[in-house]
Amino acid sequence: MNYDIIIIGSGPGGYVTAIRASQLGFKTAIIEKESLGGICLNWGCIPTKALLKSAQVYDYLKHVDEYGLKVEAIDKDFDVVIKRSRNIADGMSKGVQFLMKKNKIDIIDGFGKIKPGKKVDVTAADGTVKEYSAENIIIATGARSRELPNIPQDGIKVIEYRKAMSLPKQPKSMIIVGSGAIGIEFAHFYNTMGTEVTIVEFMPNIVPLEDKDISKQMERSLTKAGIKIMTNSSVESVDTSKDVVKATVKTKKGEEVLEADILLSAVGIKTNIENIGLEDVGIIVDRDKILVNDWYQTNIPGYYAIGDVVPGPALAHVASAEGITCVEKLAGLHTDPIDYGNIPGCTYASPEIASVGLTEEKAREAGYELKIGKFPFSASGKAKAAGTPDGFVKVIFDAKYGEWLGCHMIGAGVTDMIAEAVLGRKLETTGHEVLKTIHPHPTMSEAVMEAVADAYGEVIHL
Repeated sequence: MNYDIIIIGSGPGGYVTAIRASQLGFKTAIIEKESLGGICLNWGCIPTKALLKSAQVYDYLKHVDEYGLKVEAIDKDFDVVIKRSRNIADGMSKGVQFLMKKNKIDIIDGFGKIKPGKKVDVTAADGTVKEYSAENIIIATGARSRELPNIPQDGIKVIEYRKAMSLPKQPKSMIIVGSGAIGIEFAHFYNTMGTEVTIVEFMPNIVPLEDKDISKQMERSLTKAGIKIMTNSSVESVDTSKDVVKATVKTKKGEEVLEADILLSAVGIKTNIENIGLEDVGIIVDRDKILVNDWYQTNIPGYYAIGDVVPGPALAHVASAEGITCVEKLAGLHTDPIDYGNIPGCTYASPEIASVGLTEEKAREAGYELKIGKFPFSASGKAKAAGTPDGFVKVIFDAKYGEWLGCHMIGAGVTDMIAEAVLGRKLETTGHEVLKTIHPHPTMSEAVMEAVADAYGEVIHL
């Protein structure tokens, strides 16, 4: 079975790469050991957003009187909420299957292991092995929840994100270790649904990769919502021998023992690169990542890697962009390397977080003289009317040339707004150009223009 391109893994990196490869005329096959769509569609991006939507609607209902409305009784069915999320994920996976068929891409079910000579062995569920070959093999096997030795996951009391979105019943209490996007999103979901939530974060600030102003605002918002937050803290050990899980947490004040029904470990990811043949082929790996060049070629010609398995942000949209770049280069098209300094990051809690570019701290460390502007949503007519006045937009410009160095947002709907900053930075837009671009009123997006106006001393509504 000879192909032009074989892709191992059908997540947002793999399946997007397969479609683009087929569009470019390559005979393409994709290998998947579980469900089409990978983690993102089945256990990540999509089903978590379905859960968060249920939480948002439930939260609206709990505050319906603030909108001049009345509801006699409000209740939830946790089991149905989970089933809705799983049904949406299943539907999206079927959608990917349709796209594979539409683009004449062969789907090979099983576990793929690369071999020298541009070959792949695929082990099916029944144990049978079949060999395939291709001129180009692209590894897109993704990643899974990282397990720490002091927080072993038993899948019952100590769980990872997959289990967190399919629990058979809602826990009364939950400890979440790690406050990145995954930890924060589940903290918001379970807290809104009525679970008592405690976040334990090793770093001084939650969402530690974000601008510090964003971190502080998110901590205020989550604390106001009733979530307990412990920063500068680490879980040293867990005890699951009793009915509850006991976590021994080291803090600046000493050790503290927390008890909860469930502990969710959200401390990062581990790449799926074991037993896929890297050593047999001689592909170089460094610190759990496959090393590649700007076009995602490994050190061995004909073998490529994209997505979570290579250095860079472990994000669905990054994996998709890397795959498209890879196959367009293979097709001989003119393509530029991806600018990893212009990748948007999003956290879909309430409030949402969206950011791109340098934080204020990083910009100062780089030696820039800065113009910084902030516009709070409490001064936004649209935000006030919508009942979502928490948060702000923060913009950072180079004072000398007007370069848009960074944009950081926290508030309702900001994950849909950040693309303006990404596009602006891609086009090398200056602060004055953003300021003179008319934004529609009343919208949340006006806050971007107002924040830029604040940076240049021209803000109107503050």
